[in-house]
Amino acid sequence: MISVQQSYRRTTPTLLVLALALFVVGTNAYVIAGLLPGIATSLSAAPTEVSFSITSYALVVAIAAPAVSILLPRVPRSVLMAAGLAVFALGGAIAVSATSLPIFLIGRTFSGLGGAALVPTAAAAAASIARPAQRGRALAIVGAGFTLATAVGSPFGTALGGVAGWRLPLLALVGIAVVLVVAIPFVARGVPIGPAITLRQRLLPLADLRVLAPLGTTLLMIAGFNVVYIFSASVTHASTGGSGNLLAILFLACGVAGVIGNVIAGPLTDRFGNRTTALVALSGQVIALLVLPFVESSFVGSVVVFAVWGIAAFALAIPVQHRLVHVNPDAAAVALSWYSTAMYVGIAIAPPLGTAALALGGVEAIPAVGAAVTAIALALFAAGYGRRLQAAGTKQRATFVA
Repeated sequence: MISVQQSYRRTTPTLLVLALALFVVGTNAYVIAGLLPGIATSLSAAPTEVSFSITSYALVVAIAAPAVSILLPRVPRSVLMAAGLAVFALGGAIAVSATSLPIFLIGRTFSGLGGAALVPTAAAAAASIARPAQRGRALAIVGAGFTLATAVGSPFGTALGGVAGWRLPLLALVGIAVVLVVAIPFVARGVPIGPAITLRQRLLPLADLRVLAPLGTTLLMIAGFNVVYIFSASVTHASTGGSGNLLAILFLACGVAGVIGNVIAGPLTDRFGNRTTALVALSGQVIALLVLPFVESSFVGSVVVFAVWGIAAFALAIPVQHRLVHVNPDAAAVALSWYSTAMYVGIAIAPPLGTAALALGGVEAIPAVGAAVTAIALALFAAGYGRRLQAAGTKQRATFVA
């Protein structure tokens, strides 16, 4: 009993270290949006060309994360997370030292392999080391690393890049990752290894259209968000005048409001249901993106729209995940692993969508494309509640249980 109690007393420090690791990985993904102009100038490339480093990074995570869970189920969790951070740091160091776009892309893509090993493993570790009654709290603590990456990491990195150049914030992330490589084997030792999941078990939830609908919603909503977020420097140029510090304030408004949206989404989902909460959040993003071009010359107006946008965008994760769990609790863990994949695929397709919008309609077209993609996500989520899908899903679940 004493050893168990001591184990649980070590839980909070472990969760905080894992949260810091996800903060580093999340900041690395989102800070590029604010550093895009500086990186493009330094590497003699167009911002749209640099944005494809986000696509390559996200695609690697989306593809490699499921592969890691299938191919390396018996590797100790602390070893796997430390190795992931080491690969992440090496890729980041390559990107920081790059003097050409191809080398930068190679470094960013390689760091994605590290993120693929770390992100799902950290979430699973959080759930496994906490008491059953505190698993939600554990997941919230670790997940806060991603939320704070947007609320604090991206704005601070953008501001730092505006003062000292784009290499310094990325180098700082590499430094923190190196420290964590050393720390995680000590603080996360003894994390239980879960049962291996076969390929059939992993793919089975995708046979249920009620699962595919919220996964597709996630993919499109994340894509709609990132189409605008990644090209924010261009979209808001009229109100920021190209100032990195002012852009950082907009990111800060979006991120801090996003924390609020994430906090209130849980109680709202419990009270009004995942359907209503998700549809309201999706509608909020559509409205915010449609309004954004009308306040482009006002910095204060842009701050307000970014804040509303942040609340709506970050509130969506809770009701969508709630829906995935509610559809089939027996396969909830596997369905939620596909949520992470859908999220990264959404990030990956955002730069090509933004580039196409710029080519076809200029900067003004970017928010319109983001709103349109989000509107499709809204329609898809609503369609997931169709009576035929519910009946078919009930039959599929019966087959799974049997």
